[in-house]
Amino acid sequence: QVQLVESGGGLVQPGGSLRLSCAASGSIFSINSMGWYRQAPGKERELVGIITDRRTYGDSVKGRFTISRDNAKNTLNLQMNSLNPEDTAVYYCNVVAKYTYDIYWGQGTQVTVSS
Repeated sequence: QVQLVESGGGLVQPGGSLRLSCAASGSIFSINSMGWYRQAPGKERELVGIITDRRTYGDSVKGRFTISRDNAKNTLNLQMNSLNPEDTAVYYCNVVAKYTYDIYWGQGTQVTVSS
């Protein structure tokens, strides 16, 4: 079993910043990728950013969000700057295990951008 625990969500004003974190624990010995996805009400889940051997970002967050990973701690972070109301969504941490390619999701953390 793999557990993913997200933290850092909340309410922020337009133009503000937030930092999300995801801690992975359990029976995961090697990670193929770690990433963040988000889902707004009435919309499909979309990619925010993912780290494999490179960083890949969704078009709507390029230049504003930065994803980083601490391999020793199996922790993934998402620095979000210049937030706007369209960034309002539940943000989910995602891990894909190496070799088995099992997929794990966190419980999600709400980010609300509003004045």
